[in-house]
Amino acid sequence: MYTEHYGLTGHPFQLTPDARFWFESRTHRKAMAYLGFGLAQGEGFVVITGEVGAGKSTLVAHLMANIDRARLDAISLVSTQVDGDDMLRLAAQGLGIATAGVEKARLLDSVEKKLGEAMRAGKRTLLIVDEAQNLSVSALEELRMLSNFQAGAKALIQIVLLGQPEFREKLARPGLEQLRQRVIAIHHLEAMGADEVEAYLGHRLQLVGWQGRPDFSADAIAALHRHSGGIPRRLNQLASRLLLHAAIEDSVLIEGEAVDDVAAELQGGEPSADAAAEERVLPLRGGKPSVAPVAEEARAEIHTVTVADPALERRIATLETQVVEQEAVLRRVLTLLVDWVETGSHETVYRSNAA
Repeated sequence: MYTEHYGLTGHPFQLTPDARFWFESRTHRKAMAYLGFGLAQGEGFVVITGEVGAGKSTLVAHLMANIDRARLDAISLVSTQVDGDDMLRLAAQGLGIATAGVEKARLLDSVEKKLGEAMRAGKRTLLIVDEAQNLSVSALEELRMLSNFQAGAKALIQIVLLGQPEFREKLARPGLEQLRQRVIAIHHLEAMGADEVEAYLGHRLQLVGWQGRPDFSADAIAALHRHSGGIPRRLNQLASRLLLHAAIEDSVLIEGEAVDDVAAELQGGEPSADAAAEERVLPLRGGKPSVAPVAEEARAEIHTVTVADPALERRIATLETQVVEQEAVLRRVLTLLVDWVETGSHETVYRSNAA
């Protein structure tokens, strides 16, 4: 809805990682620097950690979109809670090796042979494992064993591990000392700073044809950072809902108060009076209907009653159902009213009656 209202060519704040929307914040620039350093070494492990929604998957998407496919084979896996044998089979499948019914010894031989063929063809192999915090110790050990494959003095495979902050704690466990020694670069994705939010919003909006409408006030930018904590996914979720709110209100400038209202709704808190009104009525161009359903208030009153009598409880349940049905009918009537007004049908009827 808001994309059409503001003339945008797409959704600027979708939650699905998309390399097109890569934004080089300070922390992501550092992460790419660590990845670049690690890839230049051509061996061992590179570890990137970050909070949920910090942009790890977007980092991978950006990396996958920019690698030289003629020189590097990149395999991306999203791990689950798998053991060592399953991890080996996932890696083999990523290399295009059939794994059904193949015993582990033969599978290891096939993987080593495949990696050697790539090396002789002048290509290195990069294995990227996302959600690494879910990996078992045996799966991590299997990855370490894969990193042992080499031809002469050159490693046949390099591995990037991406995980949530607790993955660092897992790496510190006893028994993973050999893997820790093979980590050549490690970086933790921090949240974006308050001074980066405006550039982040503008970058994503401009990629979908934004012409400055709606604009964001300084206090709105500050509120967006405050409510999202600078975490990209949270910021995307909040900004997307905020644009919908702005389109409903036909706003050309988004203020901090609107951000606070939308954030409260997303967090399940109490919305402002205006936000509550939006839940009760359907907006029209140039205004709102004068009648507001009271179903929400009625439902709230019903839920405050404490009952011990089963018959009374069933009666209340029936009343609740009726309230919901009445609300649905009222919303359908209001929707028809909106369509009638917006399509100009009422003007046709007026002219017909006047004639």
